[in-house]
Amino acid sequence: MVELRLPRLRMASTRPRSAPIVPERSVAGRTLVLLIAIMTFLSGVTLGGVVLVQKSAIAWSSDVGREVTIQIRPVEGEVMESNLRTAVALAEATPGVTATRALTLEESEALLEPWLGAGVDLSAIEIPRLVVVELGDPADADIPKLERDLAAVKGATLDTHAAWRQQLNVMAGTIVVSGLLVLSLIVVATVLAIIFATRGTMASNREIVDVLHFIGASNSFIAGEFQGRFLSIGFRGGVFGGIAAVAFFAAVGLTAGNMVPNEASAQLGILFGRFALGIDGIIGIAAVVPVIAALTAITSRLTVRRFLTQTS
Repeated sequence: MVELRLPRLRMASTRPRSAPIVPERSVAGRTLVLLIAIMTFLSGVTLGGVVLVQKSAIAWSSDVGREVTIQIRPVEGEVMESNLRTAVALAEATPGVTATRALTLEESEALLEPWLGAGVDLSAIEIPRLVVVELGDPADADIPKLERDLAAVKGATLDTHAAWRQQLNVMAGTIVVSGLLVLSLIVVATVLAIIFATRGTMASNREIVDVLHFIGASNSFIAGEFQGRFLSIGFRGGVFGGIAAVAFFAAVGLTAGNMVPNEASAQLGILFGRFALGIDGIIGIAAVVPVIAALTAITSRLTVRRFLTQTS
């Protein structure tokens, strides 16, 4: 009897490898590949959007931090042009300042057009003037000294744009956190879908699982078969979804550059750059693929082991 059992165990142990429990080209397998591809695409788009916003926020903060503005209001008895020259001289003498430029009267009037409208005659009134001060390194610039020096110029105030930087950082941080939350929800939805798919596959192949148990196959062996098959499914779906996500950003960038009007395209460029993910964004989307594949394999293995434990 011992001699008869050994050949049967050898034949049974090799059968699952030649005839997998979850066929690669089954309807369930193709559906799961499509589902994982969609989830990977959504994850890649979300992650890419977070990368774009974060890169733009860093660029915004850097640009705003390297520039301060001196505003000179009209004061009775003061000569505006003289105050402008004094402010420019004081700014140029401040350590850390690399360039200083006073806006012309025409440039100052142009800044008021969005609020007053074009074609308004402002010659009858005296409007405030601005001096743009560029900093080499904001940390090395002696801003307190410039503020003290400007106290001698009547009507002059210094704006360091600190409030704008704080608002930009808060907005960018909110968008990033929201994106990560959406990414977490996508991952949870993917896990739940894999669990239902695995349970459905187990239910449809219950007879095969019972036969494997009957011939002595362990729960670990059966779970390993499911893990390997679902790992392959997860990797293929992840690759398709990752490629689609990269193609999406390429298509959006091309569309925004060619079909969107120049003004709207410029505004979008300010907000999101040029929809160029860069190397870091592409690497981030590529990293989603093995993560999704590993998540698929681990989830299926744990689901199978739990299912077998409950039914044994």
